[in-house]
Amino acid sequence: MFPQARVFIRTALVYLGCALVIGGVLLVDQGLYLSAITSALHLAFYHLLMVGWMVQFICGVALWLFPVKSRTKPRGNERLGWAAYAALNSGLLLRILAEPLHLWQHQTWTAGALVASALLQVGGVWMLIAVLWPRVTARPTKKEQAHTV
Repeated sequence: MFPQARVFIRTALVYLGCALVIGGVLLVDQGLYLSAITSALHLAFYHLLMVGWMVQFICGVALWLFPVKSRTKPRGNERLGWAAYAALNSGLLLRILAEPLHLWQHQTWTAGALVASALLQVGGVWMLIAVLWPRVTARPTKKEQAHTV
């Protein structure tokens, strides 16, 4: 497994562990009614599960298993892949920090941070699409292979 795919998958596993910890706190809170503060963690929990775990795990496996693009650049544009990783993760971490703060105290900077986090996450996903798109190819049919010989 090449490094970029391995980093995506390991990061996804870390986010899964973090989501499970927050999920455990939320379950304990349901029974003990610890604080209204924990209710703001619901959205962080779902973002960790869906963007942190699912999206990154799927992208890591896709980067690993999709067909090689060419012999010179087998993984396509790796710089764009790392930029996607940075954008996706910085957007997710910004959202995990800003969203509970915004729910507790509506402030202009928390709203701006949420907008920035959304733009980073969406941009990261589009960059991943750009990296993976050229690697999604159809196998040439026998007729097409005969014409190239």
